Amino acid sequence: MNTRSAALVADTGRGNEAAILNAALHAFGTKGFNGASMRDVAKGASTSLSNLYNYFPSKSKLLASVLRHANDELQRRVAEAVDHAGDDPPSRLREAVRSYVGFVVDHQVAMLVSTNEVRYLDPVDRAALVVDRDATQAVFERIITQGAGDGTFRTPYADDAARAILSAVGAIAAWYRPDGPLSRGQLAEQYARFALALLEGPLPR
Repeated sequence: MNTRSAALVADTGRGNEAAILNAALHAFGTKGFNGASMRDVAKGASTSLSNLYNYFPSKSKLLASVLRHANDELQRRVAEAVDHAGDDPPSRLREAVRSYVGFVVDHQVAMLVSTNEVRYLDPVDRAALVVDRDATQAVFERIITQGAGDGTFRTPYADDAARAILSAVGAIAAWYRPDGPLSRGQLAEQYARFALALLEGPLPR
């Protein structure tokens, strides 16, 4: 698959940490959790294996940190988009979906890793990730509740709508191609319209 991904982690202020996390994402994305080794990550980050272990005691903890950074970036984008949208639920939902699609396109590998490799986290880290993901979904749930309450969204299935929307957007990572027929913006707009149609809300002109 022809995937693409921008660097997920900027400089964290902790020496080689950002380089290690970005190298780990690449290794997990290309080889999977079981196929990637700590030595692969160290090589990708241009650091020694012993230095890598100074930052992360195990491959599972390294995966947990990669996924935490990915979710933090997603949450930041969605929250910022909603804050800058209008007060009406359709505008807020449209911008939330557009920002989520943008994240999937920009960080396609991170999205695939978060879907395919999460089962390798230890129980504590997996539970923490679920809490973080629930917080992102809750942003969409609040918007949908607002729209269902004021009659803007007429779907009788408001309780399940956020999960359906996020599942559809997340699935983009499995098939998106940078050289495909839709630009990043076109894809984001298409899925925003899908979401509004699912909610039986007003579509933008």
